This record gives sequence, structure tokens and C-alpha cells, in this order.
Amino acid sequence: MSKQIKLSALQGKVIAIDGPAGSGKSTTARRLASKLGFVYLDTGAMYRAVTLFALRNGVSVDDARALETIARRVKIRLTGEKVFLNDEDVTKDIRNPEVTKAVSPVSAHEGVRKAMVAQQRAVAKDGNVVTEGRDTTSVVFPDADIKVYLEASLETRARRRLIDFSRQGISSTLEEQMKDLAARDEYDSNRQHSPLTRTHDSILLDTTNLTIDEQVERILKLVRIRVKNI
Repeated sequence: MSKQIKLSALQGKVIAIDGPAGSGKSTTARRLASKLGFVYLDTGAMYRAVTLFALRNGVSVDDARALETIARRVKIRLTGEKVFLNDEDVTKDIRNPEVTKAVSPVSAHEGVRKAMVAQQRAVAKDGNVVTEGRDTTSVVFPDADIKVYLEASLETRARRRLIDFSRQGISSTLEEQMKDLAARDEYDSNRQHSPLTRTHDSILLDTTNLTIDEQVERILKLVRIRVKNI
């Protein structure tokens, strides 16, 4: 079967990638989408955009009602790797440490999640999407055609986060990142609404000793196998 026929067979499909922070979800999903010619949907960026708006406007991460209102009213647009908040390019701003620290409590509110999930499903209504986030396989797209759950050791994820911060000119230490990621794992896994979890039908992929290219190739291999049944 030719590559063209394989991709044709995948039309109208959703590939969902889940897992904890630093496991390689975003970069892997972005490259996979590029290789398949699919739309890349970064659900985490949407929550970060809501968080950024809240921080800029002095809204507490504990104010569920105000945050839900923000989530329903702000205009978030994803174009390739760019993220726009009310038509402002906030691609870099949503990755700053303040947003990273606040995004988990903001995204834990049920009203915020409902608003974002509705938008995420709207983007994927016609399929042909590679999406990633910490509830994409369990809540947002429970019927995704292919589900992958990425995991990696805490130290590996912390080192990756350090590299990301270094590229942004942000100073940190391995110990700080390990502590922050451990706290985030605990919070995300035990939050009341849409907790971090691996579904029974998700394929587990440990990325501790894999490069991003190797991660992408592993999932592409899975796609080629699954395409027979699609």
C-alpha cells in the first residue's frame, strides 16, 4: 500500500496524545501532524492563553466564575505554531514561568474545561487532527482513532524543561524543575475535573531514552499498523 493511500485512509481521523508535562507531547504532536498533513491542535496552549489573560487582568486562579467567563469570551486562535489571544500573538508569552505555574489551577476549574473542550472539539469536527494535552484521550476525544500516552522519568522531563527555559533566556535549575513537575503531576492527577490518567485503550510509550524523532517514528509506525483497521 502506498503512502498516499495510507494517508487517504486516515482522512477524518483524530490522533490524540496524552501524558504528563515534559513527556514530549507538544513537539511530537506538532511534527507528527506535519508529516501526516494533519491539523495540529495544542490544547494546552489554549489553557495557557486563558491563564495569561487572567494574570494580566488580576484575576485569581481560585476565582472559578471569573475564569469561566474569560474562557467563554476570549478569542483564541491557533495557526500552525502561533497562538493568538484576541488577535494578539502570545506564542511566547504563554510559555513564561508565571503562566506555567498558574495554568494547572486555572485549568482545573470545571467551567474553564467545558468552555475549552467545546472549542477543541469544534476544531476537530472534520477530523484530520493530531492533538495533545492532559485529557485529550480521556475527556476531549474519548473516541479518538489512535490514542498514545507518553511518559518519561521525572529527571528526563525536568532536563527537557530546562532546555526549553534556556531557549527563552529563563534561568532555573534541575532541582527546581523536578520539584515543580512533581507538584504539577500530583495536582493534575488528583484534580476533581478531567484528571491526568491513562485510558485502557491508550498505547503507552516511554520516551525517557528516545529522541523526538524516535518518538515520532514510533507513533508513525503505530499509525501504519492501525491504518489496516481504519
